[in-house]
Amino acid sequence: MRGRHQEAPSSSAGLRALPRPVAVAVGGGGVVGAAHVGVGHALEQRGFVPDLVVGTSVGALTGAIAAAHPGTAAPWLDDVWIRLRRREVFPLGWLSSRASLFTDRGLRRLIARAGLPARIEQLAIPFTAVAMDLDTGAEVLLDHGDLESALLASAAIPGVLPPVDRDGRTLVDGGVVAYVPVRAAHKAGAASVVVLAAGPESSPLFPTVLRRRAGAIAARAGLLLLRHQIERDLREVSDQIPVVVLPTGVKDWPGPWDFRHSGRLISTASRTAGRFLDGLNAEGPGLYREGAAQPAGVGR
Repeated sequence: MRGRHQEAPSSSAGLRALPRPVAVAVGGGGVVGAAHVGVGHALEQRGFVPDLVVGTSVGALTGAIAAAHPGTAAPWLDDVWIRLRRREVFPLGWLSSRASLFTDRGLRRLIARAGLPARIEQLAIPFTAVAMDLDTGAEVLLDHGDLESALLASAAIPGVLPPVDRDGRTLVDGGVVAYVPVRAAHKAGAASVVVLAAGPESSPLFPTVLRRRAGAIAARAGLLLLRHQIERDLREVSDQIPVVVLPTGVKDWPGPWDFRHSGRLISTASRTAGRFLDGLNAEGPGLYREGAAQPAGVGR
């Protein structure tokens, strides 16, 4: 384990008080996966092991590894992310077909190196990967059967990575309908949910001078679309059960596929989430996050 994570484990009364079963919901976001690892360190240092794990896109792979190796996944993931580069996942020049810009060969190799079982049911902790049915737009919860195809489907960014045919359906990235899969965690039976490292889409919005360029306009619209989806889902579930959103402390996010900054994201998220967890006091249904921990119905 790297030096920045060697502090003695502690306990968190706030985590222990969460109603069981407690789920970890791991969202999407490319390089945001490095922040997931940092937050995972903070949880493992406090002896936290969830009862179920639900993941979307890159969060599905991170979540599956956490479900396979409860309590010990973060150091392994740290090493993977520190070495990861874009060309390993999206190698230029490896055109797949008319269905996608890239093949999924790089992602398959990453999954193969993760030491995962063949089937979802063989994971140590119950696990669900979230995908979207490309025909109907429905959220699809993959909680049994072949694990590799579930992870490939959950991470199949439309147009970028190939869709996955599974059980008679064509599946793509679950982030389209569940960027932060708190609703899926609730459907899976969670009595409380811990949300790992939502990225810049969940950061406070500040006034901005929008450049009148196509790329800037599209990026801003996409950010707002994801933000509205995340906030809607968090509010819907937190009206019924405690939902704890762990902060990352990251202010300067790199591009979604720029993995060179993983070390900084991991370290920052580990420290920030740890401080938040040590002060956590979740009492009843509500949305608990940095600067806005409150029971449901208060300040709505």
